[in-house]
Amino acid sequence: MKIMIACDHAGLELKRKLAHHLVGLDQEVEDIGTHDGASVDYPDYAARVARAVASGEADRGILVCGSGIGMCMTANRFRGVRAAQVSEPLSARMSRRHNDSNVLCLGGRFIGEALACEILETWIREPFEGGRHQKRLDLIEGLSGT
Repeated sequence: MKIMIACDHAGLELKRKLAHHLVGLDQEVEDIGTHDGASVDYPDYAARVARAVASGEADRGILVCGSGIGMCMTANRFRGVRAAQVSEPLSARMSRRHNDSNVLCLGGRFIGEALACEILETWIREPFEGGRHQKRLDLIEGLSGT
């Protein structure tokens, strides 16, 4: 699976650890930045990952900022992206099983490395259940804002 990963300055250290962990899980990883601690605008990075997932350039995406919230809000603006802001493994599991989430958003200031790696592994390995959940995803995809 090809996974694109990005962060802002607040998520830099956790992103580095997660990228390394993904390689250990035999995943193809493309790290698009940021690569240093200088302040950056998280929407720029979230948009790049969301576009890649929406277009099929990447199978999934991972976004890390201070809380995970801003990255999630930005990524969900893109059709075909189902981003989930997660802070524990059960939410990661359910976001995959019932929502077929394809972008994982984490808060670098909210969770530690060990928990983040556990969340990541759960999210990578958990399948989408389909069935009645696919109908609901189709309903979401058909919505348009006014």
